[in-house]
Amino acid sequence: MTETVQWMADGTPYSPRFGDRYHSEAAHALAQAEQVFLAGCGLPQAWAGQPQWRILETGFGFGLNFLVTWHAWQQDPARPALLHFVSTEAFPIAAADLLEQARKFPHLLPLAEELAAQWWGLLPGVHRLRLAGGRVLLSLLVGDSQTMLRQQELVADSIYLDGFSPARNPDMWSLHTLKAVARCARRGTRLATW
Repeated sequence: MTETVQWMADGTPYSPRFGDRYHSEAAHALAQAEQVFLAGCGLPQAWAGQPQWRILETGFGFGLNFLVTWHAWQQDPARPALLHFVSTEAFPIAAADLLEQARKFPHLLPLAEELAAQWWGLLPGVHRLRLAGGRVLLSLLVGDSQTMLRQQELVADSIYLDGFSPARNPDMWSLHTLKAVARCARRGTRLATW
């Protein structure tokens, strides 16, 4: 079962479960992904020359942060050979909704289409999607973030703390969830959030 998404008159997606927008209008959402998350973690400069780069994100949502990161990796001649993106998501959306949002970003649409082709059967648990000929790995942890992260042996080079605001989704921002995220950090891991 996929999460219900309502589309507002301005084209932004809305979550009835959390009573909030997934993000603001398209141009602002794209700028947020690029400036807050990518630049906030010093990417792509930080991964230059590395054999692999691991990013942990809480709250996959529509995958915009993932698509923006994948696009930056794709465009970077000094990119690592492997980009491993791990994201938690308790309530995955439908592939059709993922594509509907991606149509607003023509440069990301081919990546979203490749992702949507594997976006099915997302029952609770760990799903590993191989993209870009296996050079981009998406590990989608479907379930409660705290629970899923405690079950992983993961060391992240960058962390994106995303998801609905603490007022709308307090579990995502609880002390125990943030401790589970902290367990995944190494010395020098950069963290970004809006």
